[in-house]
Amino acid sequence: MSLIERAFREKIVLVGVTLPPHTAEDTEAGLDELSALVDTAGADTVARLVQRRSAPDPPTYIGKGKVEELRDIALETDCDTVVFDNELTPAQQRNLEKLLGRTAIDRTAVILDIFAQNAHSQEGKAQVELALLRYRLPRIRGKGTALSQQGGGASAGGARIGTRGPGETQLEVDRRRIQRRIHKLEADLRELDQHRATQRKAQHRSRTQRVAIVGYTNAGKSTLLNRLTDAGVLVEDRLFATLDATTRRLDLPGGEKVLLTDTVGFIRKLPHQLVEAFKSTLSVAADADLLLHVVDASAVDPEGNIDAVRTVLREIDADEVPVLYAFNKADLAPSDASRLAKVHEGSVAFSATTGEGVEELLLTVAARLRALTNVVELAIPYDRGDVLAAVHREGEVLSEQAADDGMRLRVRLDAASLGQFVSYVVA
Repeated sequence: MSLIERAFREKIVLVGVTLPPHTAEDTEAGLDELSALVDTAGADTVARLVQRRSAPDPPTYIGKGKVEELRDIALETDCDTVVFDNELTPAQQRNLEKLLGRTAIDRTAVILDIFAQNAHSQEGKAQVELALLRYRLPRIRGKGTALSQQGGGASAGGARIGTRGPGETQLEVDRRRIQRRIHKLEADLRELDQHRATQRKAQHRSRTQRVAIVGYTNAGKSTLLNRLTDAGVLVEDRLFATLDATTRRLDLPGGEKVLLTDTVGFIRKLPHQLVEAFKSTLSVAADADLLLHVVDASAVDPEGNIDAVRTVLREIDADEVPVLYAFNKADLAPSDASRLAKVHEGSVAFSATTGEGVEELLLTVAARLRALTNVVELAIPYDRGDVLAAVHREGEVLSEQAADDGMRLRVRLDAASLGQFVSYVVA
């Protein structure tokens, strides 16, 4: 049962540790975002604890003295769970739960929990379950114990943050059964990925250009897709409201037809398990002709959000795809959107909610896509109808007329297709 549907909301204490080269401001910003994640998961932050260290304490991450301080805060607030913004090892988690007398989890568990709530498609559920099992496998307490992290004791209201998700009702499982389940999920996802690869091949053959919308979670990607294509994608003012990729056909101002795909939102410290599990879904970004990177101009640290997205794009081998930055929420932060658009040359400021700047955004997308192709003039002999058909199939024919030596065509082709017809190019 979802935490949001429960009769009560968990009380959470947040813990953040500043490690070199990060600053105290970085830690506070991370805790602010973690608080938003906790709220999205359906719980309330009642206190936070910060610490500066040169390195994590191996047994408890924060050290014996800080654990005692944290235990006092937990008792004073009567919290249910302690959530660390830093990643805990299984041993650190067990030690903390023993010393604190309640559940201790990290940021990764919260994000996985949110994904478990929001996965609806068959593929999305399988991807989330795989990520959950990979995360929890090393955290199993031994044969006969719960798969979920309930060292602090489960409450009567139901599963806590980081303890739910597909497959979690099998509390009495051993490692071998979990590993078999992981192998089964991996096989299922490989099969789904093969179907996706077949679809991509068909798209390549149609020569329809593809644009993938990427960006930090809650930047307004789904709102933009709905405005441009009437996709009807769920839009909520919370993190990770949508997980499933949605693709729609879009007509650009110049008449070009493109496939526009909305992808899952990214975030700082996005769990590696999720990146690995969602790689087949995220591959739409790596295969795109252009990435439309939507940025919330009203965010506290938009440049930090941009860097977080770039980090994930590198992980999925999409960092070489051309990018167009689009700074959203110009209606809420017009000066910030304008400033960011000037800093990032060639970008656009717009509002997906009001529609301000959307026409300019579409014109810019069309111009960037055209810039990625070559316009050439071809002379095709009349007896090479096969070549003429291939030109129409591979490129966009801008004009066509009969001449003495054959058909003359002005065609827009990408670099890969141009190589097929280089011998017919008119100098």
